Amino acid sequence: MSEKSKAQKEAAEKWKDIKPLRAMIEQLPQISADITYGDVFTLSLPALSSEDAAKIKSGAQSLRSWRKGPFRLGELFIDAEWQSFIKYNLLRPHFNLKDKKVADIGCNNGYYLFKMMEDNPKKLVGFDPTPLFWCQFDFINHFAKTDIVYELLGVEDLPSYGEKFDTIFCLGVLYHRSDPLGCLKALKAGLEKGGELFLDTFMIDGDEDIALCPKNSYSKIPNVYFIPTINALKNWCERAGFKNFELLSVKPTDSNEQRKTEWILGQSLENFLDPDDNSKTVEGYPAPKRAYVKVSI
Repeated sequence: MSEKSKAQKEAAEKWKDIKPLRAMIEQLPQISADITYGDVFTLSLPALSSEDAAKIKSGAQSLRSWRKGPFRLGELFIDAEWQSFIKYNLLRPHFNLKDKKVADIGCNNGYYLFKMMEDNPKKLVGFDPTPLFWCQFDFINHFAKTDIVYELLGVEDLPSYGEKFDTIFCLGVLYHRSDPLGCLKALKAGLEKGGELFLDTFMIDGDEDIALCPKNSYSKIPNVYFIPTINALKNWCERAGFKNFELLSVKPTDSNEQRKTEWILGQSLENFLDPDDNSKTVEGYPAPKRAYVKVSI
């Protein structure tokens, strides 16, 4: 763990909203689980007392909102907002992580990292500065007991991290950055020579080298800054120093992949689209569509 991440975790543990969550994780039953890799990341637990089962369920509920998943812990099914296996299965044919050092930037609660263990990578590191997601990761990892490293850091910390990676995943991050070219350069700085980056981001249709710049929000998300055409995205990648731009897929986001469940607080995709025309967001922009890309250095 980096010193900066360690310091940020120590600071986060003192926050009034996080302190009880950290205490809850420390008080979870001390049991190990058998892992099953599937669309649902499943941890098979031994027979639990009613008290332990209730403690695990209430702990998971206290960690809402669960954005990425789904997870199963014994009899408990955490039906996250995103059916993240859809994205993972789309990318899975395009990578081989065996014996590689791998980073997931914006890893959320680590769902993809947990799934990647099946590939037997040399090392897995997640980067995400959000304390709630770190707590969710530690909740799952309390039972999974993996060697995944979770850094409370962002993409801007990659150039100074002190370790480079063979493969980096950056999924659903680029449109949140007000300087997308700077973000791509930071990702490049985190790669070993010959390394590869898997990227997904919002995109708009068109052949021009342009990007949509939402006025106040996009799909009710305030921190969305640039949504490029494929050509503009390719230009960004090339100007950041990447090569071998490969468009893997283009996929609209639908209500099967992202939807409201009892495991999230607040709204989801159905609330972000124009109720009279689901081809548009509530702001009148084209509805969310994602480009999945692989590039290398």
